[in-house]
Amino acid sequence: MNLKRLDPSKSPLAAFGDQLRRSRNEKGWTQDQLGDRMGCSGGHISGLETAAKSPGRKFAIRADAVFGTGLTFQILWQAVKNQAFLEGFPEYVAKEAHAKTLRFFQTRIIPGLLQTEEYAAALESGYVQRGKATQDQADGCVRFLMDRQRILHATPAPSLHSIMDEVCLRRPIGGRGVMVRQLRHLEELYQRPKTTIQIAPDSLAEAHPLNHPVTLLTLPGRVVLGYTETLQRGYLERDSETVESWASDYDQLAVEALSRAASLALIRKIREELEHG
Repeated sequence: MNLKRLDPSKSPLAAFGDQLRRSRNEKGWTQDQLGDRMGCSGGHISGLETAAKSPGRKFAIRADAVFGTGLTFQILWQAVKNQAFLEGFPEYVAKEAHAKTLRFFQTRIIPGLLQTEEYAAALESGYVQRGKATQDQADGCVRFLMDRQRILHATPAPSLHSIMDEVCLRRPIGGRGVMVRQLRHLEELYQRPKTTIQIAPDSLAEAHPLNHPVTLLTLPGRVVLGYTETLQRGYLERDSETVESWASDYDQLAVEALSRAASLALIRKIREELEHG
């Protein structure tokens, strides 16, 4: 059989179709067999797998239940609905939902999975003000992020290790009140099991081993993928040598960054400075 091959990095619809086909093949089901379980025809499944048709919310919810994929299809459906994401990002999100360990480094903003809703909304408002997105798209992006954060409450929850530059704590996104609550949220996250947050101080200067945001996902089977972004698109990196190089730089940064305790102390210090003006 000649199958239409999708590049999941090209669009949210392609990422949804690719994930649906992969999940079905892992179960060993035909399109008709999956259709029977989903309450639709095999032809409808075919249309979704080739990105000829667009999924609905109920289909996404049912797919997660049938495949036992948590929130994967629901998150991908949000990306299809919104259409305001970088090329390549929905493909990454599909993998993120299955990760056993998440390691990420951020340069200028609090990492998405650690953001409060109002901090995320303030960030998105900047795109609206610059004419880069509509308010509906901005609101959709915030809802999408809140859906992604639900993976942190899964059972079992993934391990999370975040390193961010000190400037992430000092850049006043949304103003003083928003930042105070965002920093307090980071302090609260320190109490969560399997969660480590470190700050890379400005004093690292040229010794800093990373200049761009990087995410490393450890999937079932100990497969490690990397992800990074340019202004134009996101890249899900599968090449083992490249990912190993990124992981080596990340590990070096983890050694050079402030300890967990010292990072918490710095977050608290900056939050208290903001609170007291």
